[in-house]
Amino acid sequence: MNAIRPLRNPAELAEAGFVAPEKLPGFKAVAERYAVAISPAMARLIDRNDPNDPIARQFVPDSAELTTTPEERDDPIGDLAHSPVEGIVHRYPDRVLLKAVHVCPVYCRFCFRREMVGPQGLGTLSPEAMDKAFAYIAAHPEIWEVILTGGDPLVLSPRRLTEITQRLSAIDHVKIVRFHTRVPVVEPERIDEALIAALKCSGKTAYVALHANHPRELTPDARAACARLVDSGIVMISQSVLLRGVNDDPDTLAALMRAFVENRIKPYYLHHPDLAPGTSHFRLSIEEGRALVASLRGRISGLCQPTYILDIPGGHGKAVIGPDAIRENGGCHTVSDFRGGEHRYPPER
Repeated sequence: MNAIRPLRNPAELAEAGFVAPEKLPGFKAVAERYAVAISPAMARLIDRNDPNDPIARQFVPDSAELTTTPEERDDPIGDLAHSPVEGIVHRYPDRVLLKAVHVCPVYCRFCFRREMVGPQGLGTLSPEAMDKAFAYIAAHPEIWEVILTGGDPLVLSPRRLTEITQRLSAIDHVKIVRFHTRVPVVEPERIDEALIAALKCSGKTAYVALHANHPRELTPDARAACARLVDSGIVMISQSVLLRGVNDDPDTLAALMRAFVENRIKPYYLHHPDLAPGTSHFRLSIEEGRALVASLRGRISGLCQPTYILDIPGGHGKAVIGPDAIRENGGCHTVSDFRGGEHRYPPER
């Protein structure tokens, strides 16, 4: 529990008390297929006396990951179908993903890119591939936003990040640079002056999208790391995944969204879990998800409301799947309030 380095294999997990000896064979089979890493910060959060601990469920391998259902796929959101050059995903007209690295400080057991990340994944873009990626961005004036993802871009050194942001600064039509990361939560000590300076992109607006799924992840150290980012002028938004056994109840979701807002992080997306291989034990039905999102309306401030979305399999983009509050009804509309009451719109005179 006082680990000073990430736990990366079943033996280290067993030594830390996260894996019972009788479960080791199943854990080894999972680790042979999917990357494993638990940062010291997350290891300290795990309650070893709770078999249903929501932090452990996100990071400790489970033999259920060896079960693949027919609808699951290696590339569930269709990144490869929209990759004109290595490292670039151009799914929407005005923005691209730049996947500079496919390594993470932790490996989520529900990751939708689990077939691409980790030590045996796609690795870090070579200098030649990086040149081609930047040439693509420069050649497409419709690209307004570049989103660095992967992998987690904040595992790169400040020097490497500075090289990327300086090259983006030279492309006039790029106005927004966004970083998708778990680092402020799972390795908050990395958020220092050098890294923050590296995220700044001259002439552009920098956003950091923080991935967190449970309010316990926002420890005092994580909150301090987020404060350093926001105080520096970087805008923060959140991304979370709706996960069975982690945050699939109204109280936990409400606490998570409030914690974001309290730390000057605007709730952005609440993702329906993707059809990644070996993740069916995390998935709720869309009906269950809609009911949970509907339960937040009226319960917590409008500042705390995320957008519940589904990435359509095959690369067709995102669709909002929030509660259906308004229905057409005989030439007018029926509107549902947060208590479940129904009202005519426009109202009768």
